[in-house]
Amino acid sequence: MFLINILLVDDHILFSKSLEIALADYPEIETFKSINDISLLDKFIVENAPDILLMDINLKNITTEDGLEVARQILCHYPEQKIVILSGYDLPVYHSEAKKIGAKGFINKNIEPEHLISCLSQISQGRIIFDQEDQFLEELTESERQILRLIADGMKRKEIADALYISERTLSNHLQHIFEKLGVSSSVEAVTKAIQMGYIPPLC
Repeated sequence: MFLINILLVDDHILFSKSLEIALADYPEIETFKSINDISLLDKFIVENAPDILLMDINLKNITTEDGLEVARQILCHYPEQKIVILSGYDLPVYHSEAKKIGAKGFINKNIEPEHLISCLSQISQGRIIFDQEDQFLEELTESERQILRLIADGMKRKEIADALYISERTLSNHLQHIFEKLGVSSSVEAVTKAIQMGYIPPLC
């Protein structure tokens, strides 16, 4: 049996404590520790060398950066560190970004403890786990995402073209590319699908 030392980075103390309690009786877990002070993260990694670092995406209570960016920075300094994204934001774009930065897995927070232990055990032995299959062929560029955000904000095509200093014809070309990538035929469908996939935040 592989014994696993886990570090959780999450901005919700109650979730961190709940997960610690849920995993306490599993012999596979040697140690479970959590951090909600991002300034201590680098020091902890150096001193404790966790086998797996579990990272939430939404860390707004402890840092201005999201968990994917924090994970990217960690892997720049400690490329051998195994990082697994543990988040309720289970969207295709986040899966793709996690793969790009070199995370070893993406696990939805809505998971049974037994399944989580199984996943972590496999990852500790070298497996990469992304349960959700890619739902798109081509990624949207930052310009295309910006256009969708402006549409979601209620701006008209002329207003968007003016705001981006492009012609309406160029904007139409961008929109056609967006529709093709997302497999939709209208701006409304594009915004809806972009929200579902995590390209833009949900409308309030």
